[in-house]
Amino acid sequence: MFPRRKITPKGTDIQMETNGKRIVYADNAATTPVSPKVLDAMLPFFKENFGNPSSLYSIGAAAKKPLEEARDRVAACLGAEPTEIYFTSGGSESDNWAIKGAAHRMAKQGKTHIITSKFEHHAVLHTCTALEKEGFTVTYLDVHENGIVVPEELEAAITDKTALVTVMYANNEIGTIQPIPEIGAICKKHGVLFHTDAVQAVGNVPIDVKNENIDMLSLSGHKFHAPKGVGALYIRKGITLPNLIDGGAQERNRRAGTENVAGIVGLSVALEEAVRTMDEKNAKLRRMQTKLIDAILKIDRSRLNGDREKRLAGNISFCFEGVEGESLLLMLDLHGVSASSGSACTSGSLDPSHVLLAIGLKHEVAHGSLRLSFSDMNEESDVDYIIEVLPPIVERLRAMSPLWDAIIHGRA
Repeated sequence: MFPRRKITPKGTDIQMETNGKRIVYADNAATTPVSPKVLDAMLPFFKENFGNPSSLYSIGAAAKKPLEEARDRVAACLGAEPTEIYFTSGGSESDNWAIKGAAHRMAKQGKTHIITSKFEHHAVLHTCTALEKEGFTVTYLDVHENGIVVPEELEAAITDKTALVTVMYANNEIGTIQPIPEIGAICKKHGVLFHTDAVQAVGNVPIDVKNENIDMLSLSGHKFHAPKGVGALYIRKGITLPNLIDGGAQERNRRAGTENVAGIVGLSVALEEAVRTMDEKNAKLRRMQTKLIDAILKIDRSRLNGDREKRLAGNISFCFEGVEGESLLLMLDLHGVSASSGSACTSGSLDPSHVLLAIGLKHEVAHGSLRLSFSDMNEESDVDYIIEVLPPIVERLRAMSPLWDAIIHGRA
């Protein structure tokens, strides 16, 4: 049975129940629910305003105008110009287009070296691996115990062959925020293109692509209460990338395919609302985050992953020695808590998170990870409930764990 939603009069806070059991959704880094305001903005484009924006007749023109208005809104939220925004199907497509496009363009100038970090999203890492098979070389920067790239180490890695630096704005698993303005300044100094996967950051931290010297930026709507399947790529004016998708003249001849007008409008409304309410939202989430971290760190042999301060307000990642992450998630689900042990894109894998290994955790510790991620639709009572149910779950799992027995008796 699907959860039943109760929407408060303000239309923002959502509580969910299934058969009378409390449901706490704490996996907003994986996806967020579409907000009522965004849904209302999208509905006309499924019904009366359904035209193809590429058509010349009036019904098509009626869809074209809101498409361009949406582009204006997204650009304003990022400090960009409307002509620098290209709508895509989401973050993975945007990452692929930016990285492959920049690499192939710069290869014509003899630049075949790419710099990234060891804990990027797989949409970046797998793209870099694909380019390595084409003959490109890739440097994977360390992110250290705190999960943050050191700008000086990045600058030292730049050579006269470097075409592109791609470093994520905020990590999707442990929430650490990277020194993007410093990285952007270094790239500009050396004449190197700079792309950032900002899928987790957009709508959660202030971003100004011009001031931060960002050449390309990827975002995805479903991370900030827009629907799945719609995203955008910012490409700074003056950069021409080869098309990733051919077949039509949409997006100024740069990205073929009939535009998802409903999704694009929804994305723009969601982003505008996220930016407008960002300070208030983050203040609330910081209070919740601090309360939860302080409480969970009281559990024996628990640890917070990543820097405590330089992280997204809604993202908290823990590891518990002697506990398997999959068992922890199943037990939490039985108590109505939806969480993750890492990235939703690799949640079916039994391998430990590459992000946690990159910050120096041992395999057996990384296996016991838990990511809790909140949005403005969560309340402090959700944190209170997690604080109530999580410690007994950890205790119960450890009581059944041979590894935990070995740990406490010094055999592991």
